[in-house]
Amino acid sequence: MLALAASTAVACATTATNYDYASEPDPRKYEFVLGPSDVLHVVVWKSIDLSVDATVRPDGTITLPLIGDLRAAGRTASELRAEIVQRLSTYVKEAQPVTVAVAAVNSYRFTVSGSVEHGGAFSPNHYVTFAEAIALAGGPNRYGSPDDAVILRTGKDGRQKRIPIDYSAILNGTRPDMNLIILPGDIVYIP
Repeated sequence: MLALAASTAVACATTATNYDYASEPDPRKYEFVLGPSDVLHVVVWKSIDLSVDATVRPDGTITLPLIGDLRAAGRTASELRAEIVQRLSTYVKEAQPVTVAVAAVNSYRFTVSGSVEHGGAFSPNHYVTFAEAIALAGGPNRYGSPDDAVILRTGKDGRQKRIPIDYSAILNGTRPDMNLIILPGDIVYIP
């Protein structure tokens, strides 16, 4: 029985050691990608009637005066601004400066579940790390095995992958590479 427990512990440690944490994306390095429920502040200079606050609808679109519906989800504010300027040129003779600012981030959601004090869905207004996500959930409870934690993440290919995390190694500073940024839709699980 002791040999089985030791081999299981070695297998878990090997999996965590062999995982390429550096290959996981860090969205803080790039412009924010819009999603449903995000609120945008669109300002067309010298045109109060064309300036609006728009919420990205569940179908990923926003509606602007004159222009109508635009796909916003999956795009950055810069990409959206460029399309607004291009489409406005049909109606406005002189090019007007346009700004698109993200007024409220509501599309960043993830779940923390398992043996934590207060699991559930979280929607902070900024990106958080694995350790911060666990802290939001009140930390591991007394029944948890935080050294065997995982992040369940859907890859670009649509398949779910398991990213092994040793929470103690993050806390004691030996594995800061495991303290990944939690992405929208991730599930953080402590068995």
